[in-house]
Amino acid sequence: MQPGGHRFDPGPLHCELRVNHSTNDLAIDARMLARRFGAQWVLRGVSLELRSGVAAGLVGANGSGKSTLLRLLCTLLRPTAGTASIFGADIASEPDRVRELVGFFSPVPGVYEDLTAMENIRFAATMLGRPAGSAASALERTGLASVANERVRGFSSGMLRRLSLARLLVHRPRLLLLDEPYNNFDAPGTALLNDVIRETLAFGGSALIVVHDVASAMPVVNEWFSLTGGKMSPSAAIPVGSPSPSIIPALGMSGVLH
Repeated sequence: MQPGGHRFDPGPLHCELRVNHSTNDLAIDARMLARRFGAQWVLRGVSLELRSGVAAGLVGANGSGKSTLLRLLCTLLRPTAGTASIFGADIASEPDRVRELVGFFSPVPGVYEDLTAMENIRFAATMLGRPAGSAASALERTGLASVANERVRGFSSGMLRRLSLARLLVHRPRLLLLDEPYNNFDAPGTALLNDVIRETLAFGGSALIVVHDVASAMPVVNEWFSLTGGKMSPSAAIPVGSPSPSIIPALGMSGVLH
C-alpha cells in the first residue's frame, strides 16, 4: 500500500527516465512518482534522474502532466505514490529544504499586486534569506529599474514575467523548474532567461524546463523528453546551441507546439 492509503499499479504506463546517470550527484531523483486527482491518474509511475549541470526540456500535449510533475517536485503538490528528492532532500519529509534548493517559474506570477516591484522583490529576498540589497540589481538586470517603485497591478504580462525572473535572480536556486518560461517574453527577455539558465548550470545547478516554444530553448537544453498520458520517454537528442530549425522535426513537433 502506497503512502496515503492509495494502491498504485503502474501497469504498462510505468516508465523510467535516466539522464546522464553516471554520477550520484543528482539534482532530481524521482522513483515511481504518481499523482491522482479524484479517479484520474495524471502521472503514472514516472522515474527520473537528472544530474547536476544538465538542462532537460520536457514537451507534451496540454493535460499530459508536465505542470503537475513540476509542482510535485517543488512541493506545491504531494505525490499520491512514489518518492522524489532534490539534491538529496526528500520532497515529502524535507519540504523546507527542497524549497531552498528549487526556483519555480510558473505561468501564473506569484506577486502582490498592491506592492511595488521593489517591494515584491525585497520581500522575496527576505523570505529566501537573501540580502535585501540584491533586489535593486535584480530589477536592473531584468530591465525593471525604471518601474521599481510602481505597483505591479498595472504591469503587462511581459513585465510580470520579468519580475518573476528577478525573483529567481535574487534566489539563485540550484534547481530551476520552469513551466513554459518563454511565454510572453520578447527576444531580449528570452536571451536573458537563457543566460540565467546557463549561469545556473555553470555553478553545478540544473534545470527542468516545460517547453512550448522549442526553438527558444534549443540554445540551452541538453536533453529532450516527452510526457504523454503520464508516461515519460526520451525524444531525439539535440546538441546544445543547435542553430538550425531543421532539427525540430526530430522531436516530432513544430517549432511552437499547438
